[in-house]
Amino acid sequence: MKRIDAKIAALHRRQAEEDRGRCNRPQPPDWIVELGIGTGRPPAQVHAGDCHMAGKRRRPVDREEARRLLATGLRACSHCQPDIQLGILDLAHPPAVAAQRRQDAPPRHTCRNDQ
Repeated sequence: MKRIDAKIAALHRRQAEEDRGRCNRPQPPDWIVELGIGTGRPPAQVHAGDCHMAGKRRRPVDREEARRLLATGLRACSHCQPDIQLGILDLAHPPAVAAQRRQDAPPRHTCRNDQ
């Protein structure tokens, strides 16, 4: 009977410890940047903080740094879509490619009705 009581007490302690751990777990960051391989580990992709598609090499970033990285052409995760969550539009093409497309596009004619 003592062994059963000891086992039950141990299970209750373990459950209480798991509950404390769950409650004290830090919140995930709002944004993370996945890091590449190699010297300096350059940033590879921006993710939302809770994205399960992010790799193991990562670091948390704040909102402004995530926006800056995306604006400079860093790829956004296609799963969690941080570019949409951050309100950055038209990132389908890096800035250099988008600028080249604007130069190649025919000139737009604007109508003026001031006359």
